[in-house]
Amino acid sequence: MRYSLNLLLSALLLLSLPCATLAQSTPPVLVDKVTSATPLHDGVEVHTTSGIVRITAQRDDILRIRIAASTALPEDASWAVLPASRTHTVDVQPQQDDVSVGFRTAALDLRVERDPLRIVVRDLQGNVLSADAPGRPSRFEHGGFTVYKQMAEGQHFFGLGDKTGNFDRYKQAYTLWNTDTGVQDWSDPIYKSIPFFLTTTAGRSSGLFLDNTWRTWFDFGKQARDAYAFGAEGGPLDYYFIAGPTPKQVVLGYIYLTGTPPLPPLWSLGFQQSRYSYTPESQLRQVADRLRADKIPADALYLDIDYQYRNRPFTVDPQTFPNFPGLVSDLAKQNFHLVTITDLHIAHVPDAGYAPYDSGHAGDHFIKRADGSEYVGVVWPGPAVFPDFTRQQTRAWWGNLYTEFVKDGVAGFWNDMNEPSVFDGPGFTMPIDNIHRIDEPGFATRTATHAEIHNILGMQNERATYDGLLRLRPNERPFVLTRATFAGGQRYGFTWTGDNNSTYGQLRLATQMLINLGLSGISFVGDDIGGFGGSANADLLTRWVEIGAFNPLFRDHSTKGSMPQELWVHGPEQEAIRRRYVELRYRLMPYVYTLAEEASRTGLPMVRPTFLEFPNDFDGMETEFFFGRSFLVVPPPFAEMPEDFIVSFPKAGWYDFWTGHRVVSDAPPVAANIVAVANAAAAGVAESTFPQPMKLHPQLDTLPVYVREGSIIPMQPLVQSTNETPNGPLELRVYPGEACAGSLYLDDGHTLNYQHGDLLRQGFSCTVSGDTVTVGFAARQGTYKPWWKSMEVVVYNWNHSKATATLSGSSTVLKTRYDAQAHALHVSLPDVAQAAELHLQ
Repeated sequence: MRYSLNLLLSALLLLSLPCATLAQSTPPVLVDKVTSATPLHDGVEVHTTSGIVRITAQRDDILRIRIAASTALPEDASWAVLPASRTHTVDVQPQQDDVSVGFRTAALDLRVERDPLRIVVRDLQGNVLSADAPGRPSRFEHGGFTVYKQMAEGQHFFGLGDKTGNFDRYKQAYTLWNTDTGVQDWSDPIYKSIPFFLTTTAGRSSGLFLDNTWRTWFDFGKQARDAYAFGAEGGPLDYYFIAGPTPKQVVLGYIYLTGTPPLPPLWSLGFQQSRYSYTPESQLRQVADRLRADKIPADALYLDIDYQYRNRPFTVDPQTFPNFPGLVSDLAKQNFHLVTITDLHIAHVPDAGYAPYDSGHAGDHFIKRADGSEYVGVVWPGPAVFPDFTRQQTRAWWGNLYTEFVKDGVAGFWNDMNEPSVFDGPGFTMPIDNIHRIDEPGFATRTATHAEIHNILGMQNERATYDGLLRLRPNERPFVLTRATFAGGQRYGFTWTGDNNSTYGQLRLATQMLINLGLSGISFVGDDIGGFGGSANADLLTRWVEIGAFNPLFRDHSTKGSMPQELWVHGPEQEAIRRRYVELRYRLMPYVYTLAEEASRTGLPMVRPTFLEFPNDFDGMETEFFFGRSFLVVPPPFAEMPEDFIVSFPKAGWYDFWTGHRVVSDAPPVAANIVAVANAAAAGVAESTFPQPMKLHPQLDTLPVYVREGSIIPMQPLVQSTNETPNGPLELRVYPGEACAGSLYLDDGHTLNYQHGDLLRQGFSCTVSGDTVTVGFAARQGTYKPWWKSMEVVVYNWNHSKATATLSGSSTVLKTRYDAQAHALHVSLPDVAQAAELHLQ
């Protein structure tokens, strides 16, 4: 839904929230006493006075807890957890005594205390990692359940996807029910439901994933001082405990359960320009021409719903876009990829020659009302029907609807309105008693109400699009952008934070939302640069573009009726600043693409909170963030104000990216951090070796960016799109320090050939000994041939103009150049594909 409806929706939502049979008068069922216990090779099964508890070790560091208020557990199936991860377990060492029953793994000690029943997880040193709250047993009532966990004072909580409010969820409560409300600073619920959180206390981190698709909720100490709680209005009580002890290990454990994202096409990491809407065709062509004329690098242009005939998905308006295939072809000649929107709904127009409805109706692919008739709700095309994506045959039908667009050369697709958003429905969605017909491998074939399916419909829509594009273009990587999703949705593409607003507060919120999405398993994320609703002023748009250059998805998007938001608005001075940051993004593309490939293998987010790299370092976490391992990005926390702000450096050495200078603390620490400095000194940390927190004055044309010592950053000559071949050497920027290393990944950027070895992977290292710096090159892996013929190595913190550079195996002295202003030595050398060392002295 677009911004104009958000306020109305917010009001109506409060009047129409689904309610879990509150009229029931049956008393709650408490899981409060063990009556018998059976050791299992991979866990333990406990029977209680009212039900059953089964706890298994999926890995030594991951436990699965299933609880039912009956004699049998419910169906063992999941939309989120990978089948191999859900069914794989490890053997455990059973243990029991008069007080408890449980088991040990190579990492954890699990005890179920008998009376009252209480689940306690410890590490092998005896530290409690998770425990049911004393005196608050799990309870089943009104068709749902509630679980209470013991909470420490000041415990940190992160995750749940892109929720609003404070970055740390402590003392906040949230509802997970995909909802098209727009993004306000404290609006909840919004577009996504990811029932996973990471928590840290006393230097130890763990995570919890509730595998339940119903309307769920999480309370992190808002109601109680000593307990946090979570629950659902229906469905199974099935959750996973993930041990750390570091936050990064927790995130990797969650990724093990829910899967890694696919490697995206290279162009999707470039700059993208969008608006609701570019119409007619001539307007989009003008935007494309202006981007190229102003030499603003860009890779993608978007068409919102107005390109369609009467807003009907999978159509093109012949009046405003009379030669759609020609448009796509012409844009491709300018090196633009076109992305078109396809909302989840299908216009309800029987006997009108509208093929998506006719074929969908004939195939019985649409969601039903409770009485079995086809459900019709009002959305952008007017009356509309909604595909039942819980059926594998419906997803296949949906994927085939992209056939003509694919033939025309459309590069990517944007799934919107898929919460699902319904203008005339209760709570601006469809009735919760609507009927879905699950026909999915791994599930029992059955019907389910929308109350169970609502939160996964957007993810299954995204899945249907992704799988369909793979069938239509078997060796091309799909690009799919979705607004609504669920845990595991990272397996099908990108998402963004939805309809935000053009305010400084929302700019600040955007960073926190992207970081929490990354912690929640979704690496490929972005927001609407400049804000969707309202009109960004000149400085706000510039600030947003600067930060957006360090986001995975870099898309400028705005709504109908707002002022233009392309990068050239507000005059040449603002455009020059914005262009410089877009150019930086393209020069950093080797680093960005290497990060994306890492995310596709490991699930580690491209945008990271400071504590993911420096556990228990929570200074500045509200606004500062890492872009990969190496870049610390420090936006002014209140960019609309001219006041100085504090940079809190994690405990490492740092270089100023813009000057190349090593950051040195010449002044005592700022007052707000004196306690932290004293604590570090007491712990024996050599605080003086690290930069102290310092004050900076905000400057519109400069976003503070720092490089972690020990980083090696690959960069390339400037191009205007990722389709262009860079002209010049590959640049390796070396920032000497502890654990100095870097890597580079490259392939053709769009096919799946990399899965068969057609790739380039190379590692780098550096060491310092006295006045000698040695840069190491590992032997390359893969068969892909690079675009560069030579390299330029730039070593920072080099403080003398004279240098001798030689490459192992050769007596030739290499050409060097000294940059006195940056304290950097430049070395030109031929391409190095085999293991070698560059010696500088």
